[in-house]
Amino acid sequence: MRKTGNVRIGPASQSRTRKGVFLTFEGIEGSGKTTQSQRLATTLRAMGYSVLETREPGGTPVAERIRTLLLENVPKNRKQEILTPECETALVLAARSQHMTHQILPALSKGMIVLCDRFSDSTLAYQGFGRKLDVELLQTFNHFVTQGLDPDLTFLFDLPTTQGLARRARSKHQNRLDRETQAFHRRVRRGFLDLATEHSERIIVINGRNSSDHIALTIENIFTTFLRAKRVSKL
Repeated sequence: MRKTGNVRIGPASQSRTRKGVFLTFEGIEGSGKTTQSQRLATTLRAMGYSVLETREPGGTPVAERIRTLLLENVPKNRKQEILTPECETALVLAARSQHMTHQILPALSKGMIVLCDRFSDSTLAYQGFGRKLDVELLQTFNHFVTQGLDPDLTFLFDLPTTQGLARRARSKHQNRLDRETQAFHRRVRRGFLDLATEHSERIIVINGRNSSDHIALTIENIFTTFLRAKRVSKL
């Protein structure tokens, strides 16, 4: 398993002061992270917190156009120019730069709770472990586009790749990554778990095979305890 070197991506590398809280949701395809992000947002708003729900790639008009380019599922009978791993990475990072400047940083400066469906860990897992690009180089590039911002806390939803892809196969909205090989998705999963081991102070692994209600309650308990410890105020 490839290591991520000595470059830290956890909270210790955070250099900026912010009022809000930045929470990310990570996992392989079909892990259930999007559903849980939405459920937590609903719960937090009912508790009186100001919440921004967003996603990557995407989150701004420009970044959403990049998302379409990255994930468009072109029919097999249509000729398609294949994205190189390097091009794919550059597009992901470009979208993140827009997202940081126009959405995430302004929301955090207002004291909001930002819930983001995928962030930098996905870049390391998909482009680093999945595409076999240099992980330390990716960390350097990511630090540049995020302006040094790291999540306060990350929930990583884990389950076997066969189960996740079976869930995705039932979806009407297939994307380019759904057509990748099982070997690719296994490398991505190993990458996520390696990151979770290396950054256990930030990344909490959630068993994605549990029921949706059980997972939602687990996440609510963990995160509300985290908010109380941080003394995050309601807006």
